Amino acid sequence: MKESGTLQELLATHTKEGAAALHEKMPNGWVRCFACGHRCKIPPGREGICKVRFNRDGMLHVPHGYVAGVALDPIEKKPFFHALPGSKALSFGMLGCDYRCAYCQNWITSQAVRNPLAGTTPELTRAEQIVSLALQHEAPVITSTYNEPLITSEWAIEIFKLAKPHGIKCSYVSNGNGTPEVIDYIRPYVDLYKIDLKSFRQRNYQQLGGKLENVLETIRTLHSGGIWVEIVTLVVPGFNDSNEELQDIAQFLVSVSPDIPWHVTAFHQDYKMVDRDSTPASTLLRAAETGYNAGLHFVYAGNLPGTTGKYENTFCPDCNEPLIERMGFTVRRNRLRHGTCPRCNRAIPGVWS
Repeated sequence: MKESGTLQELLATHTKEGAAALHEKMPNGWVRCFACGHRCKIPPGREGICKVRFNRDGMLHVPHGYVAGVALDPIEKKPFFHALPGSKALSFGMLGCDYRCAYCQNWITSQAVRNPLAGTTPELTRAEQIVSLALQHEAPVITSTYNEPLITSEWAIEIFKLAKPHGIKCSYVSNGNGTPEVIDYIRPYVDLYKIDLKSFRQRNYQQLGGKLENVLETIRTLHSGGIWVEIVTLVVPGFNDSNEELQDIAQFLVSVSPDIPWHVTAFHQDYKMVDRDSTPASTLLRAAETGYNAGLHFVYAGNLPGTTGKYENTFCPDCNEPLIERMGFTVRRNRLRHGTCPRCNRAIPGVWS
């Protein structure tokens, strides 16, 4: 592989052949990869945009058999607010990403191959060990996160296939740059899917290395396919915080389903974006109100615990009864009864058991 630093050479030794469903062979030894919306055409000896899926002698090789991080997180940290409140998620990640966001808050894993300052290295493991950890800690959820899970789907699905017989829910925390092929590949094994809808302007997505329409179509496809979806927009001052853009995001989500939870979260300086202030609580409150005014039933303001009042909590859309009260990632009170409002019996959408 060209442009291969020490880390990239190391990662190239921890691979296996890519799933047949996620690539096709082309003339002259080229392959086309379907793991993300870039749909890279990769010549022999080169890698895709993600830099971790590569063509070796006409065969697509993909990441396998390692983690760059494992942690036991509150499920609210993912964030999933409508899935098993107060439970733990066994989170794992690999290295690499198909985007290049200047403000990435997981850059030490997602951008490690591009940026040697990350200093993150892989730790060899087996899929069975990840599942064993989840069982040991009684975690009802396993999450592929910390880097972009779509580009490491073969490894995630290997783990999820072992987890599902134990009743463990499986989830992705993703930028949503999907394809029909990768969604079909993961659909039988993924119960929960968080997508970062980073902007509603293609010019912004172009800066990040993505395409807006890919993300919108992924949201539509996942929702119509019955996978529980929650959306996060990191509200970045001067990037995506205008009233018009926030309204466009909210109206799009309503057009898919008013029951999709929308998390508007606060930016802080990170990675290469240190040229602007952190997002104030007032901006998150404005974004949350925009979501509710557009017709969304569940909007949450995050990353500033204790400063956004009711927007950390879940309310019944019909009778406004407080259902789940939170402070940051901590559930203080959960009044749901088998997924319904205790006052009016309205079913609240989510994964509650």
